[in-house]
Amino acid sequence: MDKNRIKKMWIADRGDGTYTNPVLYTDYSDPDAIRVGEDYFLIASSFCNAPAVPLLHSKDLVNWKVINYVMDRLPFPSYDRPMHGCGAWAPAIRFHEGVFYVLIPFPDEGIFMCKTTDPWGKWSEPVCVRKVTGWIDPCPFWDDDGKAYMVTAFARSRIGFKSYLYLSPIEPDCSGVLDDGRFLYDGHATQPTIEGPKLYKRNGYYYIFAPAGGVKPGWQTVLRSRNIYGPYEEKIVLHQGSTPVNGPHQGAWVDTPSGQDWFLHFQDVGNAGRILHLQPMRWEDDWPMIGVHPDENGCGEPVLCYPKPDVGENCPADAPEDSDFFEGPKLGLQWQWNANYRQDWYKVSGGLTLYAQPVEAGTQLCDVSSLLLQKWPAPQFRAVSCLHLEDMQDGEAGGMVSLGGRYAALFVRKEKGRKFLQFRTGNWTKDDETRTDLEEWDADTLYARMRVEQESRVSFEVSRDGSAFHAAGPVTEATPGRWVGVKIGLTALREAGQEDAAKAGSLKADYFVFEPLDETP
Repeated sequence: MDKNRIKKMWIADRGDGTYTNPVLYTDYSDPDAIRVGEDYFLIASSFCNAPAVPLLHSKDLVNWKVINYVMDRLPFPSYDRPMHGCGAWAPAIRFHEGVFYVLIPFPDEGIFMCKTTDPWGKWSEPVCVRKVTGWIDPCPFWDDDGKAYMVTAFARSRIGFKSYLYLSPIEPDCSGVLDDGRFLYDGHATQPTIEGPKLYKRNGYYYIFAPAGGVKPGWQTVLRSRNIYGPYEEKIVLHQGSTPVNGPHQGAWVDTPSGQDWFLHFQDVGNAGRILHLQPMRWEDDWPMIGVHPDENGCGEPVLCYPKPDVGENCPADAPEDSDFFEGPKLGLQWQWNANYRQDWYKVSGGLTLYAQPVEAGTQLCDVSSLLLQKWPAPQFRAVSCLHLEDMQDGEAGGMVSLGGRYAALFVRKEKGRKFLQFRTGNWTKDDETRTDLEEWDADTLYARMRVEQESRVSFEVSRDGSAFHAAGPVTEATPGRWVGVKIGLTALREAGQEDAAKAGSLKADYFVFEPLDETP
């Protein structure tokens, strides 16, 4: 594999002072962002994956890199196995008096806080701000008098109602609530399913930016009041309009040192997940105007191409890492596990070694914790990995995985000293996994390649030498998971002889490389 041929799959920076939306065609769901000096930091949901709550950095709001995770693991033993749709929901990040704070809602366990003075370094262990069920989307706010507050929304799936916002006085260090708080806003009449609130203050007004109307069909609403407890005026400030950008859903207001205002938000596109857009923003009559072409009510629509933010420098075009040659000593930040993980599951040294982990009989692939995964980096692509099989033991299987609501995998399984290619597929909401042996594989090396076409069609190809590939298994139609897009990755499993843990084998990968779909191999 020629490293010089490796390309990022999605670059939003056009190189001429403009950018295209989305700035990230990757599943960074429920984004929140801040500026600290000349640096921008963005966080996103991660649900049951670990490490949890990705932290991204940018200098210009267009070119982003993953720099860290807020939590190495989810702080409950129940997440030692996949809990689809649960875990770390929409977090918020703020910087106050030299400290970075992140509030993370676990809809089944409560609201938690992590903090640090160095976002590239170690974050504190999570502290419970409030032990509640169904409270989501917390955002902290410090007023001019030093008092701190937390605005939240509600998940009907957990608490039985939605479309309300709530305000709680909290400790200035975000370590807990001071009293029960009160309901702040009822959106049932005009802003149904209002959620994802972000609280700001400007020119004596308190502002709450919050999406309403639902993830795909909804819009951006802004509330304002002279009193933090309201009553609040309301205005819809951004909708789909004539664009293909449905939603547009929750996000964050940020500014530049030069005085420009911008709005980051997500769009749910299905299999690729919730992708990141950047909109210009300005103020008129103390209301934010987001996007372009405002209608008679001042509601704008998203831009598809626009001049980059004025940040005083020309940042190089870039994107989060995707391809990986596993040069160590740690896993790249593009990787997450399907649940909490252990360090002894793998080794990174001149390649990636995945040690075969035991799986209980009857467990569907989507419910296996030891899937090593990353987000789709583009709407279509190829991904290829060179796998070494000589250390596999009887009763083990492993290979390449496409994990979504409808999942698929191309594995090698070993039985009585013989290796067989096997195709697996199923649905995470059904007990319907099928396993089909395709052919015997008499080599110790497998080049496995996945093709993702038309944002939904997933197929596999195999080769013994890395050049002559042939199809392996059927084409499947991927579907997204619970609140998440489809992920791709590798795994090694021990499905028989579990009592012989000391004799477990392994699967080794030289690389995991993404390629443009139309590129000649």
